[in-house]
Amino acid sequence: MDMVMKLGTSSSVVIFTKSSCCISHSIETLIRNFGANPIIYELDTHPNGKKMEKALMELGCQPSVPAIFIGKELVGGANEIMSLNVRGKLKQLLIRANAIWV
Repeated sequence: MDMVMKLGTSSSVVIFTKSSCCISHSIETLIRNFGANPIIYELDTHPNGKKMEKALMELGCQPSVPAIFIGKELVGGANEIMSLNVRGKLKQLLIRANAIWV
């Protein structure tokens, strides 16, 4: 779990994904469309991917991907990000995290 938290807090936006997950790709695209440049960790190609996936599940991510950290905090998965976006709060969260400047 420490490895995931360390990686998750290493940048303003970090997304844990799997290369075959279309929802993860959609969330990544949404965040990039705001102008952010997230760090992406694909668990199915990462050498410690299985351990990282287990740690994400222990942190409460069900399913394990996508798992999104913004501003050094675990925001959650796709449902949480989409909810923030629909309520107009995702952009402000990205600005506060210094992931975007406009």
